[in-house]
Parts: sequence; structure tokens; C-alpha cells
Amino acid sequence: MAKYAFFPGCVSRGGCPELYPAAKLICERLGIELEELAGASCTGAGVLQEKNQFLGDVLNARTFAMAEGLGLPILTICSTCQGVMSQANKRLKDDPEYLAKVNSHLAEEGLEYKGTAVPKHLLWIIIEDVGLEKLSSYVTAPLEHLRVAPFYGCYIMRPTDALGFDENPQRQTSLETVITALGGQVVDFPGKSRCCGFPILTINERNSVAMVAKHTTEALDLGADAMVTPCPLCHLNLDGYQPKAMSQTQRNINLPILHLPQLIGLAMGISPRDLGLQRHIISPSDVLGIVGAATP
Repeated sequence: MAKYAFFPGCVSRGGCPELYPAAKLICERLGIELEELAGASCTGAGVLQEKNQFLGDVLNARTFAMAEGLGLPILTICSTCQGVMSQANKRLKDDPEYLAKVNSHLAEEGLEYKGTAVPKHLLWIIIEDVGLEKLSSYVTAPLEHLRVAPFYGCYIMRPTDALGFDENPQRQTSLETVITALGGQVVDFPGKSRCCGFPILTINERNSVAMVAKHTTEALDLGADAMVTPCPLCHLNLDGYQPKAMSQTQRNINLPILHLPQLIGLAMGISPRDLGLQRHIISPSDVLGIVGAATP
């Protein structure tokens, strides 16, 4: 059984609380043991990183030092956390003097980051550590009639040098790979690696909602039954603001947005209620009908 220091991030315990139990359920099925990093802080994504990058790097180095103390790689279920942690880790590893400066602040808590942490999204862990063969062996309800559009968002796709794409080129198509392994049909569309609009939601809601409309209608028009994302912030925007997108564009969209662990859980035959699908703004009832699962 593989073991990881679990960094669930803020949103999976707040804005998208259905993600946390869904992720734990599929990890248990896959033999992934999680030791949660109790007391770890937010990565500082967004406003904090823009205002004070050094403070953000100190916070992330603190999390890295905690994982080092456990001797475990870090598993995250948030693309935004993955991106922010990867960029912070690169800055710390590339500049020993900068790392020493950061460690001078961690010393107050008796911590030191030695530069060995490996933050890794669940999506990558499933492909690179667990393996697609093992994933497929746990599929009891193949998604063979379900057409799924992948939505990566920003942070898990760039900057590629911080995310290890040169060493792991399969990460660029990891969502498509998992959808296929679950028996689903991939619906490719141009917006899959673009911003969902969440970062500008509070300063320009109209444009943010327009981005939600563009991505969801593109996928819908190409035949998607649902969209899946590894990012809870993308889920918040694409699911939560889709009603406003429909009102703004006068278009009936109603495209269910699934968290990655929920899609995997459905293919494993896990109860839709246990996966938290009843919490979504856009009802996934049509998806459940296609895969033959009971409505939660």
C-alpha cells in the first residue's frame, strides 16, 4: 500500500465539501494510505501570492517540512494547490540562499525544509504510482456510454517547467487517459486547459460568468454529457455559476460538472450519495441515468 501526506486544501473542506469524502473513498479502494497534514496552512493561492510571494513560499515550505518529517510525498486533490506548491518548490530548490531565508522563519516553529518534498496531484498519482491497470481492475460499472469533457484549468497545466512536464509528458493528457481507463468516451474541446474564470469572479463577475458559459456550451455542443475537473475552484465556478451563465446567455446548458474522484467513484460502483453528488448545483441525474446509478 502506497502512503502519502494528505494535503486536501481549503476548498475541499469548505466550498466543495463533497470532494473530501469522495477522494478518501477512492483512495481507500485503490490502496492509497493517507496521513493528513493536520495544521498545514493554505498555499496562499491568488491574492496572497500576488501581494506577498515570500510569505506564500514560507507557508508552502512549512507544509513541505511537515511532509519531510513524515518521510512521505504529498498528495493533493486540488489543481490550484498543485500549481502553487510546485512553483514555490521550484523557487526554493533553485536558490539555496532563498531557501535559507525561508528556513530562518520556519525555525521559530522548529521546522526546516531540506528541499526533498514532492507535491503530487491525485490525478498524476493514479497514473504514475497506482497504474492504469490497477485502476481498471477496480472498475465495476464502466462508463462506456458516458461522454465526458475534460477540464484541466490553469494551475495543473502551466508553467510546465515547475510541473515536471518534461520528465512526465503524460501529464498533459492525464484526464483523457483516466476517462478512457474508466470506460468513458472523451469529448475534447478547445477550452479544456483555459481559465474557468474563478480568479476574476470578485472583480469582474460578468466576464467570469461568460467564461463559464463558453466552456460549458462548447463541451455541450460537442456532445458531452458531463465535464470532469481535478480542480475544486474550477468546479465552484463551472457548477455554481452555471445558472448565472444560462441567464446571461439565454441558453439552456445544464451540463453536470464532476470532481475527478466522483467520476472514478461512479465507475467503481460507489453510491452517488456517498460521493456527494446530491450537493451539486447542476443536477447530475442524467449522468446517473446513463451509468445506471441510483439518484442520491
